[in-house]
Amino acid sequence: MKAVPKVNTDGLYLEDELVDDAFSGVVPFYAEPEPVVFEPDQVEQVIIPDEDEEEEEQEIAGYLVGVPVPVGLFHPRFDLAAWEAYQDAVQEGPQETFPDLWVEGLSQEEIDELTKPQPEEPSELDLLKHRLAESEAENKRLAEESNANQLALMELHMLVLSVVSPDEG
Repeated sequence: MKAVPKVNTDGLYLEDELVDDAFSGVVPFYAEPEPVVFEPDQVEQVIIPDEDEEEEEQEIAGYLVGVPVPVGLFHPRFDLAAWEAYQDAVQEGPQETFPDLWVEGLSQEEIDELTKPQPEEPSELDLLKHRLAESEAENKRLAEESNANQLALMELHMLVLSVVSPDEG
């Protein structure tokens, strides 16, 4: 078993699908038909089509692609038209080169948005350093406030003493 890309009808990569090791080429896969639900309360029921009719009505949902996706694409897109042109050319005779069938599915603006530098989240150590600096600043402010309060308290005490015991001299 090997994994091959599964693409939608526009060629945009969807996911990988497990297939037999011998798988190659490009093969369509079909949309799952809507399930028929029997409702006993309804008088008319949907008629289930024959299997032959169902196969004809199936809609292609995408393709299994036996061509590996190159590294470095953000949202790979398989060029189905280039594949068909290559297949037509192979029927006319052997081809010297294999075309680049995978292209970038995102615009340059979308890629730029994905790759722009993100603001770095601060590390735990950086957060602790910041908290320590804030605590030290708060401690300094409180110490200064305490010194000012002690000085005011001493002045008040001196004032009280001068009122209680006027100059005895």
